Amino acid sequence: MEQYEVISALSALAQPTRLTAFRLIVRHGPDGLPAGEIARQLEVPQNTMSTHLAQLARSGLVLAERQGRTVAYRADMERMRGVIEYLVNDCCGGRPELCDPLINDITTHCSPVEKRAMR
Repeated sequence: MEQYEVISALSALAQPTRLTAFRLIVRHGPDGLPAGEIARQLEVPQNTMSTHLAQLARSGLVLAERQGRTVAYRADMERMRGVIEYLVNDCCGGRPELCDPLINDITTHCSPVEKRAMR
C-alpha cells in the first residue's frame, strides 16, 4: 500500500462521525448496513451521513453496494489490513516478540463475542 492511500484512509477516519460510522459498519461484518440505517443509528441526517459515507468510500475503507433502492456499505477489511500493515511494517526493529502484544490485542477483538465476554 502506498503512503498516500494510508493518508487518505487515516484522514477519512480523523472525523468523529466517520470514525463512528466505520466502526458501526465493521461490527456488521460482510453483510454491511444500509446507509439509512447507519444514519438512523448515529442520529445523523441522511444527507450529512451520505457525505461522510462517500468520504469513507473514496478512501477505500468501505464498499458501497446498491441493493434495490438502497445502498449498503460494508467495510473493506483487506484495505484496513493494508493500512495496519503499513503502520506496523517496520515494527520493533526486527524483534517480532515486541509486536506480539499488539497482535494479540487485535486478534482478541476478532474473537467471537461469547469468548470476549468470558475474559
